[in-house]
Amino acid sequence: MTDKDLRARAIALYDRFTHDHHDRRAFLAELTTLAGSAAAANALAAAIAADPAAAAIVPADDKRLKTGEASWKTGTDRTMTGYRASPANAKGPLPAVLVIHENRGLNDHIRDVTRRVALEGFLAVAPDFLSPAGGTPADEAKAREMIGALDLAAAVQDGAATVRWLKTDKAGNGKVGAVGFCWGGAMANRIAVAAGSALGAAVPYYGPAPDPAEAARVKAAMLLHYAGTDERVNATAKPWIEALKAAGVPVQSYFYEGTFHAFNNDTSAERYNKAAADLAWDRTIRFLKERLG
Repeated sequence: MTDKDLRARAIALYDRFTHDHHDRRAFLAELTTLAGSAAAANALAAAIAADPAAAAIVPADDKRLKTGEASWKTGTDRTMTGYRASPANAKGPLPAVLVIHENRGLNDHIRDVTRRVALEGFLAVAPDFLSPAGGTPADEAKAREMIGALDLAAAVQDGAATVRWLKTDKAGNGKVGAVGFCWGGAMANRIAVAAGSALGAAVPYYGPAPDPAEAARVKAAMLLHYAGTDERVNATAKPWIEALKAAGVPVQSYFYEGTFHAFNNDTSAERYNKAAADLAWDRTIRFLKERLG
């Protein structure tokens, strides 16, 4: 087995562990068999997993930005909390972008991505979809467990309500988009269905798609990014893309050859692909500016 094959098989194992069965003991047993030793398996797992201590691309205290925690109502008995960032010297109302986290909740990496979005000239808000359960914990395994236990329908409605709230934000121009990664990519798709015309644009990164029958409810322009080797997610991609086109939704889709699920996450040494991430990011920012400006 080549190093390339080992890497691909290890990442596939990790993907199943984090998205399907969540059995760490079984995952490490399989990875040990694959890698040849427990030490090699642990080293490989650490390189694949996101590193919560990785340095931010945009520092939390960047003077070009105004940042802070936020809270808002999504229903009579539901409150969401999250992180907000916008350019410090904005000259007028800005288009707003919802930044939707992975299945580890609202962590420092997603806060960093939110700041990156804000530096591009947007009012960026990252909701913590674990707010109803007390918020994202520091333990990523616990966060994944809590994500799996969420009432998905209620979470989607929280997202759609957040879109409507952002449309009325005084710092915004009344136009709202969404970008999401992994679990957040799936949520961006679902919010596009639920929010209807309130959402102007959505950019799901490697997000499993909803039932294609839901495509007719989407009114936002869609930009879809997929990892070339991501068989689990890509199995849902083509039917969703075709259904969106058939429904008359403006849609662009890209498959990045040779990349793995989570290729945009620069805190994961084994899965991050800088060339693909940079290209997808450039396409994302251009798309959001065209649709929301």
